[in-house]
Amino acid sequence: MPMVSGVKKSLVLMAATVVLAGGAAVVASAEARQPATTSAVSAADDGNGQAKRQRPLVIAHRAGTADFPENTVRAIRGALEQKVDMMWLSVQVSKDGVPVLYRPGDLSSLTNGSGSVADKTAQELTRLNAGYQFKQGDQYPYRDPAQATPLPTLEQALRALPQHMPVLLDMKSDNTELLVPALKKTLDHLAGDGVPTWQRIRFYSTEKKNLDALADRPDARIFEDRDTTRTRLAVSRLAGECQAPPTKGTSTAFELHRDVTVEEKFTLGTGRSPVKQALMWDKPTVACFRTHPAVDITLIGINTKDDYQTAMKLGANAVLADSPKTMMKIKNTLPPSAH
Repeated sequence: MPMVSGVKKSLVLMAATVVLAGGAAVVASAEARQPATTSAVSAADDGNGQAKRQRPLVIAHRAGTADFPENTVRAIRGALEQKVDMMWLSVQVSKDGVPVLYRPGDLSSLTNGSGSVADKTAQELTRLNAGYQFKQGDQYPYRDPAQATPLPTLEQALRALPQHMPVLLDMKSDNTELLVPALKKTLDHLAGDGVPTWQRIRFYSTEKKNLDALADRPDARIFEDRDTTRTRLAVSRLAGECQAPPTKGTSTAFELHRDVTVEEKFTLGTGRSPVKQALMWDKPTVACFRTHPAVDITLIGINTKDDYQTAMKLGANAVLADSPKTMMKIKNTLPPSAH
């Protein structure tokens, strides 16, 4: 019988298999634990009986990966200059248990180093130039020693942020046993030093075990795990059913568009139909997610005016944008939309 499946897990659904880009699996739904929330987007009456949907908040993806070397203090300062609403930072952990900002698996992808973050000490990592591979046109401006931007620790990044700025931490390491205790230690240290941490940080990860490892901290605010969000989206879009809607106060995040492959299995073989940039959200899907009150939706990969307007029409709470400079201009020139 046809089914929805990925590389690792599968779910029976109608008459097709849907494989998301990157081999992401559709898995069974799970109860949301201590959820995170973004500032709610509400509809307000304009005085003429029409509701106006507020503009989604803008989150600087990796502190603004299109504008400056990502996940650096320089990028953070650039995003703050654009007056973004929230900051998204990618965090891994060094060999000696210090959380640092970095996303890829190999240091050669972005820096003048090589190897993995987990194989280096914090001192070794912070000596690297995190802007070494950042290209503007045909130039590499941060290779100039005067422009070099160090790979920062999480502590350095949080101290560089205004105390009111919400932070979304994307846990990029699968070494849960080292990463999560290191995060707890750093955040508790900063809290003891008067730097707001737990009350303004929300945790995200494609690795559910990272989120589960925060279960012993009632003050840890987390996003719904991605497998659960993905499954609900697939069932809603393909079967037209609302499967296990999020509980009250849950925060969810997923791409607006995603490459998918529809795979049909039958007796004599398998048929596949790739779909480029399939629209993952529509109004019925949003309504499903918001069956219960105060469920927040963040749409990932919003980098054009058209996508921002789509996010606003859908009633998204926030959007994840690569260029704060571009997206804040778009946000500030659009009025609230009437519904």
